[in-house]
Amino acid sequence: MKISELAKRTGVSTHALRHYERLGLLEPVRHANGYRDYTEAMRREVVFIAMSRKIGFSLAAIAQRLPAYRAGRLRNADMVEALEVRVAEIDKELAALAALRAQVISHMEWLQKPPLKNTAASATSNPSRKRSKK
Repeated sequence: MKISELAKRTGVSTHALRHYERLGLLEPVRHANGYRDYTEAMRREVVFIAMSRKIGFSLAAIAQRLPAYRAGRLRNADMVEALEVRVAEIDKELAALAALRAQVISHMEWLQKPPLKNTAASATSNPSRKRSKK
């Protein structure tokens, strides 16, 4: 199949498919006219890459697992382990975002507080101001 058909069938842009090819993740057959020919197996590889990217795996991490996926040696236990690591990474990111959120709220609250008025300091700092005696 041509790149446009692969893009349509996988929901991955032709730009991304060419990028994956440049990185060596995909190796379509090249015809004399320069057209790429993708097999049905490559469609499954693109879906694997796209799903992995969607949950936050880097292209480098995907490239490490892709040969085992192609060969049918990628065990479910291996993927579960990788997904557990990814969940731990997400938990760290969430904790960092929660801390940042708390800090932003603290700054908002500080900015919304009315300034403290120090009447004794303002009276002594402005000598032209006279106190009334009663």
